[in-house]
Amino acid sequence: MKPRVAVVGAGWAGLAAAVELAGHADVTVYEAGREPGGRARCIGRAEGRFDNGQHILLGAYAECLRLMRTVGADPDRLLLRQPLQWRREGGLSLDCPRLPAPLHLAAGLLAARGLGWRDKWLLARALDGLRRGGYRLARDCSVAEWLAEQGQSRRLRDDFWRPMVLSALNTPPERASMRVLAATLRDSLGARRSDSDLLLPAAGLSALFPDPAWRWLGERGADLRAGCRARRIAPLQDGPQVDDERYDAVISAVAPYHAAELLDEPALRAALEAYRYWPIATVYLRFDVSPRLPAPMMGVSGGGMDWLFDREALAGEAGLVAAVLSAPTALPDTEELVARALADARRLAPHLPESARSRVIVEKRATFASEVGLERPAARTAQRGIYLAGDWAHPDYPATLEGAARSGVAAAAAALQDLGIEP
Repeated sequence: MKPRVAVVGAGWAGLAAAVELAGHADVTVYEAGREPGGRARCIGRAEGRFDNGQHILLGAYAECLRLMRTVGADPDRLLLRQPLQWRREGGLSLDCPRLPAPLHLAAGLLAARGLGWRDKWLLARALDGLRRGGYRLARDCSVAEWLAEQGQSRRLRDDFWRPMVLSALNTPPERASMRVLAATLRDSLGARRSDSDLLLPAAGLSALFPDPAWRWLGERGADLRAGCRARRIAPLQDGPQVDDERYDAVISAVAPYHAAELLDEPALRAALEAYRYWPIATVYLRFDVSPRLPAPMMGVSGGGMDWLFDREALAGEAGLVAAVLSAPTALPDTEELVARALADARRLAPHLPESARSRVIVEKRATFASEVGLERPAARTAQRGIYLAGDWAHPDYPATLEGAARSGVAAAAAALQDLGIEP
């Protein structure tokens, strides 16, 4: 008989773990919500259905892409792949050609607009120093401290580094870990040219992985319990237990604050108390005309939002623009967020009228803060048969879909190994 394994949480990490376990174990998935996907899914219904945040993927997201293909979601159809671009109205504009790495970045920097030659040299020197050092730092420090050491100008900090750090780590540079940023750059800019490609969702987030994975698991006999909130994960002599049901292994794939409640493990709870969180606000503007932004993803230098996405160009959602604000130190109210997004959209596309409708989605604890010195737990806990998954449990990635996917795969591998099963 196959072992019984429970996965608590059907976000990207939990679904990744369940997909890896399928075929090797009888899998039960607990999900408190009515739909899978966690913090990267669609919410609402019909025309009022929106992504609960605007995510982008990178060519380096190998596990996300592999898992999508496993469950029958075609990345070539669901994601728009573009060579690395950095377009900010009134600021830096960089397009990397399809050349082998690192020539693509060098050529992109040489032709970049909005930067003087000295700033181009300073940026190239900083990135090359990271590359020559293997993207490893002797000691961790804040990104802001590292930028000061590298002599990066205010123009570079404001128009390149800050938007990039906020997008990648959702943590202000003054508090963000340079080691975490270096790991992110290592697997994108520091790898193959295709690894730095932008993969922009050309469909709703649920269609990328959560919904196909949920169907795929159901077709393979998994016990899928949507709308079922687990209350407690407990270690017992004959195996761990979720509420009153015993399993051979349990993977907790929930947010850190939920994991602390589910697991009666004082040391883990103390470690999770060190986690801090930052919000992300997404503003959806619906226009009665086509947005026709100059590019599917753009920013506005000195604007009120970080990035804007032409959802009509990306996913065929008529008249829709999404604007994202990452890790604001003070979260603006709904009216101000809409005004900021509209002002930025009109800078990019002056023909746009007042928006016909708007929707604001704020995730107050969208991601954990990738701060200096934050210690991450391993997949195995101190309690036999109980494992952790989640972007926050990945050893060196920030809160990304790839970090979530890799952590789920790692937790499943650890569980199978301890159960004596060769995957």
